[in-house]
Amino acid sequence: MDIQSIFAVLFIIFLSLFILVKRKKMQFQKILTPFIYFAMYKTKLGLKLMDSIAKKFSKPLKYIGYLGIMVGFIGIGFLGWSLVSNIHNLLTLPSAPAGVGIIQPFKAGVKGTVYVPFFYFIISIFVLAIVHEFSHGIMARLHGIEIKSSGFAFLGVLVPIIPAAFVEPDEEKLKEKDRKAQLSIFAAGPFANILLAFVVLLFSWAIAAPIANSVTEFDGVLITGLMEGEEYPAEQAGISEGEVITNVNDMPITTVADLSKALEGKSPGETVSLATNKTGYSLTLAPDPKNESKPYLGVYIRDNIKIKESFIQKYGSITPKVLFWFFGLLSWLFILNLGIGIFNLIPIGPIDGGRMMHVTLEKFFEKEKAKKIWKSISFLFLMLVITNFVIVFIK
Repeated sequence: MDIQSIFAVLFIIFLSLFILVKRKKMQFQKILTPFIYFAMYKTKLGLKLMDSIAKKFSKPLKYIGYLGIMVGFIGIGFLGWSLVSNIHNLLTLPSAPAGVGIIQPFKAGVKGTVYVPFFYFIISIFVLAIVHEFSHGIMARLHGIEIKSSGFAFLGVLVPIIPAAFVEPDEEKLKEKDRKAQLSIFAAGPFANILLAFVVLLFSWAIAAPIANSVTEFDGVLITGLMEGEEYPAEQAGISEGEVITNVNDMPITTVADLSKALEGKSPGETVSLATNKTGYSLTLAPDPKNESKPYLGVYIRDNIKIKESFIQKYGSITPKVLFWFFGLLSWLFILNLGIGIFNLIPIGPIDGGRMMHVTLEKFFEKEKAKKIWKSISFLFLMLVITNFVIVFIK
């Protein structure tokens, strides 16, 4: 077991002990007793700060709320399209990636899950949850709704696995507000996560990327994975994940662009010689599943980079490791804030997107009819999500 997995296990043990010690002060929402549950530990943390920000920036926050509503409904439409589109791709393209995945901090290799190294996982989830719930709280205070409590929460599958945060607004007061206010409160959390994702992206582009480019150089094309579903040329030749392509038909390869250039003009069925940092191979190119006239190796790839020797000599070997660990954290902050922010807009039940859909339907239909339509939409989207998972598992 690697160090990341060890810390993940220790963290779960810590959460379990915390819930056990604080069980009398915790509130449990049973989802599938006793296997799946949601545990909440209520506090007053951050309430004064939410109130202060809402008062100090009331005017810009009002317009930010309107923008959040617009982004929210665009997100709902995007989710519907992407879920249907991904089902089509999974059924028609053997190499199509899963469009929906459960994040987890273990190298379990389970289909339908996305492995995030533990330290990246815990930091990203903490930042994501705080930003999400704090934004709900600020927007609620902007519209004069009392926040009863804030605190920590844990999603448990037998044992607590995923930490979270929450704010508890006065639901009765919330229902009394006009629809625009309610929508801006529901949309605030997902919108804040999406906004943070693009702030991180901008920082990465403007600052992190130039730093990384100044201390690294390209050193071939790294094979990050092999296509599954059928035997492609790389798998047939015995190439393994982690090898670095350095030469194709005696043409030096230092970047992905070089590899693409080396394969230009080649056709499926042609044989090429390929060298990696381990050994040489002879491959017969296959047709690309997306365009059968183009050649295909059947690998996932990215540029392989190494730290410049001059940088190591000047700053030591530890500095680049710290820098690139931080760059990795930026990548996960972007991916998880964007992905989870958008997914929170899915119009299912009590999720933010579901609440937005419910409030909107009540504008056009009487309450009982709106509730029936809302339940139908929730069921439809739930089936789309489940179908995505099922197809990934049976492929």
